Amino acid sequence: MSAYPNFELPTVCGIAITAADGSIAIRQIITLAKSRRPASAFTMNLDHTVQLRRNEQFRAAYATADVVTADGWPIAWLARRQRRPVERTTGADLFLPLIDQAAQEQLPVFLFGSTPGVVARVGEELVARTEGRVPIAGSMSPSQKFDPTGVEADEAIKNIRASGAALCFVAVGAPKQEIFANYARSKGLKCCFVCVGAALDFVAGKQLRAPAVLRNHGMEWAWRLATNPSRLSKRYAECAGMFFYLLATEPLLPAPAEDWLQPAHQQSARTHWTNDRSAMDQK
Repeated sequence: MSAYPNFELPTVCGIAITAADGSIAIRQIITLAKSRRPASAFTMNLDHTVQLRRNEQFRAAYATADVVTADGWPIAWLARRQRRPVERTTGADLFLPLIDQAAQEQLPVFLFGSTPGVVARVGEELVARTEGRVPIAGSMSPSQKFDPTGVEADEAIKNIRASGAALCFVAVGAPKQEIFANYARSKGLKCCFVCVGAALDFVAGKQLRAPAVLRNHGMEWAWRLATNPSRLSKRYAECAGMFFYLLATEPLLPAPAEDWLQPAHQQSARTHWTNDRSAMDQK
């Protein structure tokens, strides 16, 4: 993990969860975007843990990520077993709040993913949401055969670089989006790449996200499975197997002292183990 010290961070599959919740992740990402250096932010879910065991490029991308959140209750729960107050934070949870912050800070953003129609609709929604304040530097929808390290990726990097974007939201699905983000930063592109999965489709109304009551009770996976069983059944079966494997193999620390569970102590812990990037830069 490049930028933040790992010695007290919870880990899943050897990957440090750098942000305990969405507000911390947003602060870290905006700081990275303002620094104008190559950076990336990922949201780890159970499917990622399956792919980390199979895909070397994916592992390399995670090894260099600056920000990693717990996307899904299983990852958050595994992290909490290590006495860390981690909350579930998905790419969709980050997208609109980051747009709001980008509008406030006047950070140019680039939208990469989905289809041209979806990206155009998202652009309209973001302009309306921020009353025209968000600087949309550009957008691009890759082909269905997009190779995250191929010729099309090189063309995308050229376009993003020329746009002057400080934030690039990548929505082409795992593992392509993470591999592309890592490839772009290896080319020295001074931009923070935030992998947001289906966030663009949600904003455009192409996909319906699970109702808040299901998301808040860790049941978004059931909604997705019910709405797309043919695509997700095998994947979720593998994820279930991986979850039980991680239960048996991931670090398990003793239950925290009672005062650790109090809000003041949780906030202190978050402050202690999530350092502001600007403070790191001054050292």
